[in-house]
Amino acid sequence: MKEINADVAIIGAGTAGMVAYRHATNNAADVVLIEGEEYGTTCARVGCMPSKLLIAAAETAHHARHAARFGIEVEKFRVEGPAVLGRVRRERDRFVQFVLDSVASIPSKAKLSGPARFEDPHTLLVGDAQRVHADRIVIATGSRTNIPGFLFAAGDRLATSDDVFNWPDLPESVVVFGPGVIGLEIGQALCRLGVRIRMFGIGGFIGPISDEPVRLVARETFNEEFPLDPDAAVEKISEIDNGVEVTFREGGRTKTEAFEYLLAATGRRPNIDKLNLEASGLELDEQGMPLFDRHTLQCGDSHIFIAGDANNHVPLLHEAADEGRIAGSNAGRFPDVRGGQRRTPLSVVFTDPQIAIVGRTLQQTAEHCSGCYEVGEVSFEDQGRSRVMAKNRGLLRVYGEHGSGRFMGAEMIGPEAEHIGHLLAWSAQQQLRVSDMLAMPFYHPVVAEGLRTALRDLNHKLKLGPKMARRCMDCGPGA
Repeated sequence: MKEINADVAIIGAGTAGMVAYRHATNNAADVVLIEGEEYGTTCARVGCMPSKLLIAAAETAHHARHAARFGIEVEKFRVEGPAVLGRVRRERDRFVQFVLDSVASIPSKAKLSGPARFEDPHTLLVGDAQRVHADRIVIATGSRTNIPGFLFAAGDRLATSDDVFNWPDLPESVVVFGPGVIGLEIGQALCRLGVRIRMFGIGGFIGPISDEPVRLVARETFNEEFPLDPDAAVEKISEIDNGVEVTFREGGRTKTEAFEYLLAATGRRPNIDKLNLEASGLELDEQGMPLFDRHTLQCGDSHIFIAGDANNHVPLLHEAADEGRIAGSNAGRFPDVRGGQRRTPLSVVFTDPQIAIVGRTLQQTAEHCSGCYEVGEVSFEDQGRSRVMAKNRGLLRVYGEHGSGRFMGAEMIGPEAEHIGHLLAWSAQQQLRVSDMLAMPFYHPVVAEGLRTALRDLNHKLKLGPKMARRCMDCGPGA
């Protein structure tokens, strides 16, 4: 057994782990980076980038298929599945190579290969041949697909999003379980590339949307392209020759439909179950997750920090990078632990229409000050620029605080939500009032004029001034 001593040991070389390594080395001399599998982030290999490559192809096909509405005839139109997926893989591998080049710049003595597990609070076993004694440890082990047990009835026809990008050709049909971010993005992309799609969910959820009017618009919109039941009654899944059969209830009737593949888009789970955390000395919750401070990423008052998808807090790349910076910096200068900057929450789903969630949700706004908030909204059905582009579907709802007039958050499905979401996130982080936002320039004709309409609606409803602010302070904690 090779014995290795380190100031800081980082478990996992994904986005959070790589960023943690760079920041830990600013304050610690001996930092080791441990990777149990192949190098390359979730985003580059199986997440953000290959999915956006598939979506880009799907959007091109969609525009060609619907060009006639603009008076343009496309004489020859055909989706070549092997060519589409071939480009996805080539460009994906290019993004992965950027990550590998970054890994290659790390000194070889600082890189350890093998699965890590705790032997005691300061000791990690790496594979069967290395033991690392570390003063401080950062857990950044990422996540993996989570598949509910009943889906394994699909047998060899069960696929995850990790598998899709390695298919040699597009299948004829796919049934998608899980209308979350991954399921919606990949399901709609496959549909627009000519794959027959049906999507099932549980509990009525559609993506990250929690505002019911926005969710209703999303359900109606996606159902125009493919059948989506977000609260499905699935009775049976069976593997058959060259496919899978799903029996479900619809409209009071039992139906059975066959597909080539079943895509499990049922979320991801943190990779902490093989770390032997019982030996770490950390306090764990009922799911076996270490209790930690989201501002410092410190587990209890220990020398151990947890960052990125591994802590299952906000599994997004920009959040993983921020958490890697915070955890790595704190591990490097421990015991001088400091709270790091946490940005305004922002999430985007790259469907068409896009979905954006910014700042506080409606429920969080209500909890912040019950009875002391208001909602403004705009439909994109008659919004000028959206109609020009034939993208006039969607709804934006914005939330503001009585008394202060401060903008609190928003939920949206609609055109260019990725850009409007950024404008709103910047406004929320600057703690702007709705009136401040309306004082900003809005060009004509742009989709963002729809945002101005929603803000005007909200501003008209808000009751401002110190008297209203004092009343809101009496509403409860957090007001």
